[in-house]
Amino acid sequence: MKKISFLGAGSWGTALAIVCANNGHKVTLWSKLPSEIEMLREHREHVDRLPGVKLPESIIIEDDIEKACRDMDILVCAVASPFVRDTAKSIKPFIREHQIIVNVGKGIEEATLMTLCEILEDELPMADVAVLSGPSHAEEVSKGVPTTVVVGAKNQKTAMFVQDVFMGDCFRVYTSPDIIGIELGGALKNVIALAAGILDGMGLGDNTKAALMTRGITEISRLGVELGGKMETFCGLSGIGDLIVTCTSKHSRNHNCGYLLGKGKTLEEAKAEIKQVIEGVNCAKAAMALANKHHVTMPIVEQINAILFENKTAAQAVKDLLSRDKVMEYKSLTW
Repeated sequence: MKKISFLGAGSWGTALAIVCANNGHKVTLWSKLPSEIEMLREHREHVDRLPGVKLPESIIIEDDIEKACRDMDILVCAVASPFVRDTAKSIKPFIREHQIIVNVGKGIEEATLMTLCEILEDELPMADVAVLSGPSHAEEVSKGVPTTVVVGAKNQKTAMFVQDVFMGDCFRVYTSPDIIGIELGGALKNVIALAAGILDGMGLGDNTKAALMTRGITEISRLGVELGGKMETFCGLSGIGDLIVTCTSKHSRNHNCGYLLGKGKTLEEAKAEIKQVIEGVNCAKAAMALANKHHVTMPIVEQINAILFENKTAAQAVKDLLSRDKVMEYKSLTW
């Protein structure tokens, strides 16, 4: 039995806490929000995000950040990407040398263009930071629907330790040394999922979405490899796997936001209706900035930014993508 604390009691943190509790570990679930703490203690259920899914009685609901961090085998950072840096700063006084911290969020910080693991390493240089990602909606994981993810770490021992903790009958975990590839796959697919939702909202077909997803993973891998990620990673669970589930699922808040945009809603109207952090919106500008910085062509990401922040119509964006100059699909292939 290991002691594991989840920092962030949203849908994903709660779902993974249930996985670890069912695996027999001593689990603490922390939230900064008093209303969330009260709800979880009273109902033993995240009524807003995971209705009908009861927390195991063994899970401790904690509002004291120091108690949530002291003497834990693993800390899991499950807060939304805009709050990762502040959370890291708040826990620093309670972190011991070589503390394992597993990031399960997905995003890129707009101001610094850092991934979430890079933020944690920046604020907590004493920690051993890992990442867990893959095609894994909280709504399904919390109910024991078979799911497969990948954990990335700088050393194999850490990756295998995290793998052993999370691995269960319905939750299979692979390991990888490619932290940056895993993180970029998880963050950038949210931008493509916005585009997939827009296409569905416009009433376009399967051909269009298949093309978008295929060219989307091309853009993701193009930037990811430039930044040090491995092509195998983008062909794997945290790449094409996560892209498929986020572009096609009713559980995807990024797809749902895009769908509302495709139906003619404004971004603010869509965000108000979904009532959760839309990671793809937060990541879009950072993705474009990284592409420009490293001279990587990302036409889909460019058009999504134009729709989100420049009042470009979705119809015009689709037209502009289709009318780009003729090119080979892969320039690395030869006749």
